[in-house]
Amino acid sequence: MQAKDIMTVTVATVTPTAEVPEIARRLIAQNISALPVVDAQGHVVGIVSEGDLMRRSENETERQPSWWIRAFAEPETRARDYIKTHGLCAQDIMSREVISVSEDTSLSDIAKTLEKNHIKRVTVMQGRKLVGIVSRADLLRGLVAAGATPVASESDRELKSAIETSALQAGLNTDHISVVVANGVATLWGMVGSQTECRALGVAAKQVAGVDKVENNINVMPALVRAGMGAQ
Repeated sequence: MQAKDIMTVTVATVTPTAEVPEIARRLIAQNISALPVVDAQGHVVGIVSEGDLMRRSENETERQPSWWIRAFAEPETRARDYIKTHGLCAQDIMSREVISVSEDTSLSDIAKTLEKNHIKRVTVMQGRKLVGIVSRADLLRGLVAAGATPVASESDRELKSAIETSALQAGLNTDHISVVVANGVATLWGMVGSQTECRALGVAAKQVAGVDKVENNINVMPALVRAGMGAQ
């Protein structure tokens, strides 16, 4: 299987001017660890993660190096650290080197990329265009769904795309949903706001011709998470 077989195609993003409090709310409400930063042309210019928000002046968690480290630090380093802890928006605090994979990257190579770079998710790019994201959870779901058949067929990929389209056409929110299809069996993962939405996504998947079976593993979000999303 490859990235395009397991990636989440509805990707939450922020603009370069998104303010820090908004970014924090999005991470919490959507239960994710990072957000790609996308400019007006749709190009990924950076990524902002939980780690970028850990050392902040607002909550007095900024790192205070010893006097001798400060004395020998390069001016550029001190300036960069200051921006990181005091910057007001995504373009100030984001990591500009975005680690990504292509749609054809194998699951084993994705796993190696996550492990090597100590990250929880990786963007999937088509040129400079963001087409999806693969998290550790997506990777595990892909391994579970594939079972003894690690190579996805073209028909399985077409079914995955058709299910995602069917859900969107039904007006359902797929921001937290991932779909994996193997041997005609569609496995749905993620979280939604209600049990009704969960059932509706299952129905949308079953409507797609060629789907032999739907395994619906979608859960309902806790009330606290739903409340946080409503506050956006």
